[in-house]
Amino acid sequence: MNRFTHLRGAGKAQFQDRFTKKAQELLMPWTEGKKGDIALVGAPLSKSSISHSGAGFAPEAIRRCLSSYSTFAIEEERELADHGFVDFGDILMHPTSIVESQNRIYESLTQVWGEDAAPFTIILGGDHSITTSSIEAFTEHKGRIGVIQFDAHHDLRNVEDGGPTNGTPFRRLLERGILKGEDLVQIGIRNYSNAEAYYQYAMKNDVSVYTMKEVRERNISDIMQESLKMLAEKVDTIYLSVDMDVLDQAFAPGCPAIGPGGMDSGTLLEAVSIGCRHTKTAAMDIVEIDPTLDIRDMTSRIAAHLMLNTLKDRT
Repeated sequence: MNRFTHLRGAGKAQFQDRFTKKAQELLMPWTEGKKGDIALVGAPLSKSSISHSGAGFAPEAIRRCLSSYSTFAIEEERELADHGFVDFGDILMHPTSIVESQNRIYESLTQVWGEDAAPFTIILGGDHSITTSSIEAFTEHKGRIGVIQFDAHHDLRNVEDGGPTNGTPFRRLLERGILKGEDLVQIGIRNYSNAEAYYQYAMKNDVSVYTMKEVRERNISDIMQESLKMLAEKVDTIYLSVDMDVLDQAFAPGCPAIGPGGMDSGTLLEAVSIGCRHTKTAAMDIVEIDPTLDIRDMTSRIAAHLMLNTLKDRT
């Protein structure tokens, strides 16, 4: 029995409402044989970023931000308290080698998907270079993959100038034959964020590109349904890649490559929900959040919201 009426352990003297369950409580550490609704893995790699980035700190920040939310979705009158994430923790990065770190992501996700712990997986980056390793591992378990990429950038940079950076993930997947250009949809590409050469590369390789102009002028639901229908007719499984810099800088100040003219958070949340509800969608990564640049965890909170929406949409 506690001898002190009001003293608690260090860091534990916090208010607790008896009727409120915090979303962070939905994280269940993986143990042998454990099953859940969604598997969660952190890939804290940011040394491969072209610009300064602390995206390696994002998995911890996003998990922490779950404590800002309850488990009740009032719009659908859904309580998520009986569902949860099987949390495999974070992949240990090599302190100096980018290539070794990317190999570790591939190896770790291959092992995670081999456990078959959940029907859906969320990978928390990290910068966008993690997506090459993630999709390579995913393809080995799920067959032909279709990708819907939310991004301001094509991420089709050449590898010769800088190696396997966060600007090259989809170039590397296409050149290695892991992903077909016709199976890649890019949504949110915007002005002054890409070289013309990479737009031409996308067109040459039959990548479907929806610019922010199209996002503004069309209903995001229509774009998503069109993209999902096109991919579902050809691929075995769909993978969503959410680069948070698709958002306008007003909504995502914690991205290394912020800029105006991007999506608002409501549009992204709606688009990802539509994607996650599709029966062929089985994985998603969330990348390019630098908590050291963020303001009041604004960007990480959106990522946490995406996680909760995915849990809601998949259960």
